[in-house]
Amino acid sequence: MGRVVVEVMPKPEILDPQGKAVVGALPRLGFTQFSGVRQGKRFELEVDGEVTPEILAAAQEAAATLLSNPVIEDVVSVTDASAEVTGATVTA
Repeated sequence: MGRVVVEVMPKPEILDPQGKAVVGALPRLGFTQFSGVRQGKRFELEVDGEVTPEILAAAQEAAATLLSNPVIEDVVSVTDASAEVTGATVTA
């Protein structure tokens, strides 16, 4: 069984209230080395069999049309997680 990971982040110009809340809480918990946080989404898509270039392309299309809101989000990566050794990745 293969697995594709899709990562989606808010566009840089979009406000990220969840990221702001986290960056405000980090120093209170002793994590002073971080100056910014952006919170995104991660999807794990399972497939029967191996992850092929065609499956990665289909995952990229699904990410662009369903998994992200293209008005406010960017698809930052579509990765074959079952081939972490080879690092097969499609970057938007």
